[in-house]
Amino acid sequence: MNTAIELTELTKTYGSRRGLTGLTLGVNPGEVFGYLGPNGAGKSTTIRLLLDLIRPTSGTARVLGLDPRTDAVELHRRIGYLAGDFVVDGRQRVGECLAFLGNLRGGVPAARIAELADRLDLDLTARIKSLSKGNRQKVGLVQAFMHHPELLILDEPTSGLDPLVQQTFLEMVAEARDAGQTVFMSSHIMSEVEAVADRVAIIREGRLVATDTVAGLRARSFLEVRIDFAAPVAAEEFASLPGVTDVRIDDATLTCRVDGSPDALVKAAARHTVTALRADSQDLEELFHAYYTGEAAPGPVAA
Repeated sequence: MNTAIELTELTKTYGSRRGLTGLTLGVNPGEVFGYLGPNGAGKSTTIRLLLDLIRPTSGTARVLGLDPRTDAVELHRRIGYLAGDFVVDGRQRVGECLAFLGNLRGGVPAARIAELADRLDLDLTARIKSLSKGNRQKVGLVQAFMHHPELLILDEPTSGLDPLVQQTFLEMVAEARDAGQTVFMSSHIMSEVEAVADRVAIIREGRLVATDTVAGLRARSFLEVRIDFAAPVAAEEFASLPGVTDVRIDDATLTCRVDGSPDALVKAAARHTVTALRADSQDLEELFHAYYTGEAAPGPVAA
């Protein structure tokens, strides 16, 4: 199996409404793949297509080497899934619910359920209808992880969780990857997946706009540079340098933006007496939101 998930020109429309357009994407076995985009971008549509909960208008999907439509029963045994709108019978106690779901999968040891519940600070004796949104989300996480699936498909998994539990969840994801499991995780929060994702895809308005490692996305970001000189300098000397834009001069202080290597700027500045220099890289969250709004110029998309 060369890919855990392979999508080719996958498209889904709802009448005149766009859901997903020509999505081509590959997820490698054993990697954590962050699938990012704003609400309504097409993340949940993609996940439902992977699980054959809805059918594509055109294009193909292969999951764990299988066809989600013709091999759904076998495929679902090998997947742990957390829906973005996780709902279970509110009359059950948490432990009863998880035991029932485990039995549907052929049985999950009670010790495994108790271990995950303890890590997430989840009360197994509480009735589900009495739980807060965050605690209901913990139930969803336990049922997704408890049977050690080959592939975890998690739709907005940290919704409603407090920061401490979010950190525990990220540790669970890292442990799953270390055990050879594949994790496909959708989110609209870049910082949520930055610490654990091997690769990230950004989707906007149903279309893929970038796929890269976190380090690769960082390489696409720019520098905000401020240089203080001993004497005033001319803006024209710096404005024509490769990669340098938004040049502003205030007396003897230069500020600008640098895309790519700052080598040319540094060499030009060295012709003068520099008294101070500061370069701040663009925050990755800012870059992510630039892709959200279409303000970023996408680099090569490599699935």
